[in-house]
Amino acid sequence: MDTLPFDQPDPHLLQELEELRSQINYHNYLYNTLDQPEISDYEYDLLFNRLKEIELTHPELITPDSPTQKVGAKPSERFQKVQHPVPILSLSNGFGPQETMEWYRRLVRLDAEVEKADFLLEPKLDGLTVVLHYENGVFRLGATRGDGQIGEDITSNLRTIPSLPLRIPVKPGITAPEHIVFRGEALILKEDFTKLNAELEAKGEKTYLNPRNTAAGSLRQLDPAVTAKRPLKLFIYQILSSSEPIPESQADILDYIANLSLPTDSIRWHARDIQEAIKICESQATERHKWPFEADGIVIKINDQNLFNRLGYIGKDARGAVAYKYPGEEVETILLDIQNNVGRTGVITPLAILKPVMIGGVLVKQATLHNFDFIAEKDIRLGDHVLVKRAGEVIPYIMASLPDKRDGKQPPYTPPKTCPSCASELVKDPEAVAWYCENTNCPAQLNRTLENYASRAAMDIAGLGEKIVVQLTEADLVKSIADLYTLKKDDLLKLDKFGDLKADNLLRAIEESKSRSLQRLIIGLGIHGIGEVSAGDLAKQFKDLDSLANASIDELQNIAGIGPNAAQSIAHWFAQEQNKKLLESLKSYGVWPIIEDQAQDDTPKPLAGLTFVITGTLPGMSRDEAKSLIELHGGKTSGSVSKKTNYVLVGADAGSKLQKALELGVPTISEDDLRQML
Repeated sequence: MDTLPFDQPDPHLLQELEELRSQINYHNYLYNTLDQPEISDYEYDLLFNRLKEIELTHPELITPDSPTQKVGAKPSERFQKVQHPVPILSLSNGFGPQETMEWYRRLVRLDAEVEKADFLLEPKLDGLTVVLHYENGVFRLGATRGDGQIGEDITSNLRTIPSLPLRIPVKPGITAPEHIVFRGEALILKEDFTKLNAELEAKGEKTYLNPRNTAAGSLRQLDPAVTAKRPLKLFIYQILSSSEPIPESQADILDYIANLSLPTDSIRWHARDIQEAIKICESQATERHKWPFEADGIVIKINDQNLFNRLGYIGKDARGAVAYKYPGEEVETILLDIQNNVGRTGVITPLAILKPVMIGGVLVKQATLHNFDFIAEKDIRLGDHVLVKRAGEVIPYIMASLPDKRDGKQPPYTPPKTCPSCASELVKDPEAVAWYCENTNCPAQLNRTLENYASRAAMDIAGLGEKIVVQLTEADLVKSIADLYTLKKDDLLKLDKFGDLKADNLLRAIEESKSRSLQRLIIGLGIHGIGEVSAGDLAKQFKDLDSLANASIDELQNIAGIGPNAAQSIAHWFAQEQNKKLLESLKSYGVWPIIEDQAQDDTPKPLAGLTFVITGTLPGMSRDEAKSLIELHGGKTSGSVSKKTNYVLVGADAGSKLQKALELGVPTISEDDLRQML
């Protein structure tokens, strides 16, 4: 089946396309920049999905500034160099009132008009400086600061930042200059940084030390798809060049930038003279910890841009501004102990127990050590003198040890071999930095284990959500997955907010779970590294858990999609005594699905010899159902698009696989097309 040639779009469709892009850009600005959405997520999704539907039908109409293009693009082989239109200057520092006044007096000696100057104060953002070029309102080029003269082209990465408009204007009545270049800062907010590290830790992946390095590293990735996964924000604060006149004060420049719908920092102060500017900086020494981002100072700028530019620069520093810097919040203390905690996913996380020390007015007794690789890389030992940093509301973390202060009584740290909660042998994730406990009955991760087992992708036990799981475990009614099948109605009625109907419904759902497929049960067991697709492949190959448990690593690796690490993980899981006992219990309770061999069917299959790739959300079936339907009719499915792919089955929110199909000329079909083929 070949794809039909593209229809020529009519004028009404083109008008709808432009209106959709305009509306979506406007609502992106309200949501990502102003945090003031006017419509619900559902209404936004309707607009966005309609735009994607049109562009899917007419890919020749996709433009670089379309809202659908804010995704990771094809990786670059290297960064291209970009010549900046003007030098990208840095700032001199003023540590405290005295140095700041010295900076001011030097300016007065250069130009007496400085004595009449007022000042605009802005937080000194701690991120990565970026230079943004717009031509006729369209974002064309983005670069790093580099050496101030030449930067690196990171256009594709910057496109993924939600708050960066790909087109100006996004508001009616605004006209963009023919050419304009901005300077700004890309960063990660403290709250987003904490969430990101928590997610990485839960996956057993390496966490980050601070928001600044994370933001810089994210934007300097060769693969924009990686950048797109980071919660980057952007603040613009300077116009480097423009085909239109630039406002004559820094305050008006910021208002002008905001009027063009680019993101600006709302935190700023106006000072009538240098004395007032210094008082503001001193008053913010403690208040800055409440700012949503990390900042180690405040930039004091001469508001009058004519005077600012007339003062020029010395070396790489602009004379008309200074960074009022606060003292760093790094202190020295002693590492008393390392406490190892078991996360809900079984990942073991080391926590430093410190000799209590004051940092920024807060008594700190504990600090994060990130992971065991970090401890080894930094050679951190018990009893070491260590440097600890606390930045605002972020959890304190150890930066480094001070080996020169050792007295010879600090042996190298040895990570634990067994789980501190259940004493099971720990397993190292070969693809990550994490060590984890894979005992399904480990008390520290029991709640998460039960939630996964009851999830829709696994055993789909309706009503067994997070809150009820907590009730069951806190009441000691459930200490393993198998205990679910021993629950009695009288047990449940003793729990808070459990009546007859709720108890009956839960017990019925648990009983119905016994009829779930082998694939779902494998997912429910929570074997590390095994998801829905690989669970289905295992079920298809081994038919029941007895066969899977007895499979060798070589047999497991012979299955497409099961590599050496996954095979090792499966074999190790089934070798654990606790897990063997769990399987025996499940089998005794009738939770033991078996795939019966199908009789040979010689009927011709309509999809025989065809390979499909599925992407996006299908309207009438799940991906697993689509995969099963294709395979039932003789087809094969693959996880990646190549020249050997016959069709790509496309649903809503299709990603890079659709783009790959278009690049390779692989035919794309809808769910309706698939059903017609059958």
